[in-house]
Amino acid sequence: MASDHPLPGATDSASSFSIHESGWLTPARHCLSPHCDARPGNPTIDLLVIHGISLPPGKFGGPWIEKLFLGELPPAADPYFATIAHLRVSAHLLIRRDGEVVQYVPFTQRAWHAGESAFEGRERCNDFSIGIELEGADEVPYAEPQYLVLARIIQKIMQTYPGITRTRIVGHSDIAPGRKTDPGEYFDWPKLSSLLKLTAR
Repeated sequence: MASDHPLPGATDSASSFSIHESGWLTPARHCLSPHCDARPGNPTIDLLVIHGISLPPGKFGGPWIEKLFLGELPPAADPYFATIAHLRVSAHLLIRRDGEVVQYVPFTQRAWHAGESAFEGRERCNDFSIGIELEGADEVPYAEPQYLVLARIIQKIMQTYPGITRTRIVGHSDIAPGRKTDPGEYFDWPKLSSLLKLTAR
């Protein structure tokens, strides 16, 4: 599927994503977050959670998401930051508006992305899930390059971790209802489903 917003090198590379046995994705920019640890009990990785994030809320670009995931967010840089700078959070991947992929935690490790959560009666989703953040906001459509790259990455994740099936790809709001709303009503689930079918061919 052609994109109206071609990525400089990213669209071509999306079809050749690979996951090393260590849990690192290539091609991606690797930036290890301290906000991760071992998955307790070596569980089967069988859930993928899609999130949306922007810092400050509703604003895109800048270093602030990365600063948050690295524990380096300066509280004085924005009034909102003072309320979250103490948080110890991360995700396995961030996909920026232009399709750039940054990995903060290897898939083999537990990223601290879901918080208090449950899926099919099973709590502590961080233990058995992969978390992917999309740079975005609930009130704004996500960018076409993000869908293209996300679909390619999910296809590779599903090949590597076969416990993650189509019915086990959820939004943060699905596992933390009432507490979280992301990725929001503007996330196009039918588009993602269609792209996943295309990448499987």
